[in-house]
Amino acid sequence: MKKLLVAILIICLPFSSKAQDSINTDTPKVGLVLSGGGAKGFAHIGTLKIIDSLGIKIDYIAGTSMGAIVGSLYASGYSGKQLDSIFKSLDYDKVISDELPRSVKTFHERDNSEKYAVNLPFDKFKIKLPSALSRGQNVFNLLSKLTLHVSEIRQFDQLPIPFFCLATNIENGEAVILESGNLAEAVTASGAFPTLFQPVLIDDQLLVDGGVVNNYPIEELKAKGMDIIIGVDVQDDLSDRSELKSAPDVLLQINNFRTVNDMKRKSKITDIYIHPDIKDFSVVSFSESQKIIENGKQATLKQIEKLKALPKYETTNAIRPIGNMVSMDSIKINWISIKGNKRYTRSYVIGKLKFKDDSKVSYEDFDRGVNNLIATNNFDTFKYQFKKSKDKEGYDLYATLIENEITTFLKLGLHYDDLYKSAALVNFTKKRLLFDNDVASLDIILGDNVRYNFEYFIDKGFYWSIGITSRYNQFHKSINPELLIVDFNDIVGSALNKIDVEIKDQTNQFYLQTLFRKDFALSVGAEHKRLKIKSETITLNSQTDEFLFENTDYGSVFGNIKLDTYDNKYFPNRGVFFNGDVHWYLVSSKFNTGFEPFAIVKADMGYAFSVSDKLAFNIKTEGGFKIGENTTNTLDFALGGYGNNLINNFIPFYGYDFISLTGNSYVKALFSADYEIFKKHHLTFEGNWANVDTAIFESGEWFSLPDYRGYAVGYGVETFLGPIQAKFSYSPEQRQSIWFFNIGFWF
Repeated sequence: MKKLLVAILIICLPFSSKAQDSINTDTPKVGLVLSGGGAKGFAHIGTLKIIDSLGIKIDYIAGTSMGAIVGSLYASGYSGKQLDSIFKSLDYDKVISDELPRSVKTFHERDNSEKYAVNLPFDKFKIKLPSALSRGQNVFNLLSKLTLHVSEIRQFDQLPIPFFCLATNIENGEAVILESGNLAEAVTASGAFPTLFQPVLIDDQLLVDGGVVNNYPIEELKAKGMDIIIGVDVQDDLSDRSELKSAPDVLLQINNFRTVNDMKRKSKITDIYIHPDIKDFSVVSFSESQKIIENGKQATLKQIEKLKALPKYETTNAIRPIGNMVSMDSIKINWISIKGNKRYTRSYVIGKLKFKDDSKVSYEDFDRGVNNLIATNNFDTFKYQFKKSKDKEGYDLYATLIENEITTFLKLGLHYDDLYKSAALVNFTKKRLLFDNDVASLDIILGDNVRYNFEYFIDKGFYWSIGITSRYNQFHKSINPELLIVDFNDIVGSALNKIDVEIKDQTNQFYLQTLFRKDFALSVGAEHKRLKIKSETITLNSQTDEFLFENTDYGSVFGNIKLDTYDNKYFPNRGVFFNGDVHWYLVSSKFNTGFEPFAIVKADMGYAFSVSDKLAFNIKTEGGFKIGENTTNTLDFALGGYGNNLINNFIPFYGYDFISLTGNSYVKALFSADYEIFKKHHLTFEGNWANVDTAIFESGEWFSLPDYRGYAVGYGVETFLGPIQAKFSYSPEQRQSIWFFNIGFWF
């Protein structure tokens, strides 16, 4: 009997297998293809939300560019609703651009980013333009975080939903199907829009946006055995003559010829073709994501009956076993592998990242570490992948660097203010001049007042770095003569409130600097200063046509401690600031016959905070005093005017012109309110109060009611040149107003 049963089972097995095959064959495979289109690709999310609500089983996803980004995240386990939340929370200006937080830059790196409007690589006496406006590092960082839970999956058909995307080989113009490797890197390559994002190197292929050759990979998806194709097309239609009014409009039309013609054919072979109304949006309409998502949803609802007929999941959460990975706030890194570094050691890279083997790192600190490394501009790319560790909980980090081969840069800037007047800046920067970690920089400033600034810096990070600077400044100004000579009116025999002078200052420094953290530095050094002040306004005898107030070389030693966590130098929303400085002047040349050694001590501190997304406040206080004989007045404190990076002991003060209030000691307080009317447009209200005179800390005047007050209302705009500002200030004591204007970064 047993033998009979076995024989029956053996005979029935082939038929059972065929029956099972018949069942599988009868269940159609559903593929989803998502086109590229920049911000218009948000419409894909509207479609996915409808698909989720119906429980439709998607068997394969193909995407290009933005379609690849959305499709890869959906394939890795996120729902349409989760994707809606993710993209709603992003700051697209930061994600798309290479803009790095100020906090990740050292003081030397900040000076470079807050001075120059244009930065051009220079190689073999030729300007070498960058391959794109952005490295795409922030996009890659974001995708790496969002796909961490599937980082060990190397074959994309093993994702919760099988997936592939398309890129373009920029060297031969061929389409490249990306279906294995590092998912975040592949998707970054698929979305590397030419000129906006730099090409991505994968398997020795230089790749850009797949939409260049195939923006809707439906044939490739059908080849995966899909029976029914849902397609979401967010490409532009061709414009008519009434809409072609500018050069960009014409160029966009030309670029759309191929894709629009392709879609005439591809739409016909798409079983469920969804074409949202995105005519009113552009590829950069990121601020209108919710409207675009809704348009995608509405376009999908028009196909609701066809969608309802598609195969469903048995349970509603069948494709969501992973959960929302965005909630993860840290990652355990057990081991770090670094490849591609030739000039820069592993310890240098790890030092910039500020995390090491066997450490738990928050995502905030991880992103900050990557930004620290990128901010050096020593590397073209920093790509990485997390892989689950074999023997312990956590991940191993595999990183690949491409070092920047360009070491010479031409940088440009423009500026206008009420002190230095018009200025054009030309800078030459050379990295790795003598050592792998050094940089030499020369500013040549042309305009109403010719100036220069030379810097050489050997960056040793948190060890003692070495710096050499030489800076020359000059300007003409009507100033208070008491700044120059205490008993000036007794000398010339008449009372003068203002005299026209020419001030020339050359300052040379050698210093050592160490960092306690990126934004906290201690410096000590020696300084030589040559100060010349003369005036043609007055003469003391008929033998000369100018009066020479100062023509002295000073030698000093100094110490400086600086903490700066402001998120923006010119319009801070949060952070603290402290700058303490001591200069001990030890020697002078013979012109200053009455010279006695003295010290200048000064400090200023500030605290910025926001009470809303639009309104921020900044509270600052500062003061300074002289120690020693009061025989030299030309280095005393002088308050008045508005600006940054002023030389010597010139202190900005609203309500008064530059160098109006003088003394060997002072205290000052400032309160400002900054209301950002709309993005990068600021309306400011400010007030400052001060006491300044001789020895106010000894007399107790520093703690009395202020003798001088000034108020200002201003309007400022952040531009690529730097801030453009106009400020109307008023002094109750003088009963007069003064306008201050500034265009561009201060230098």
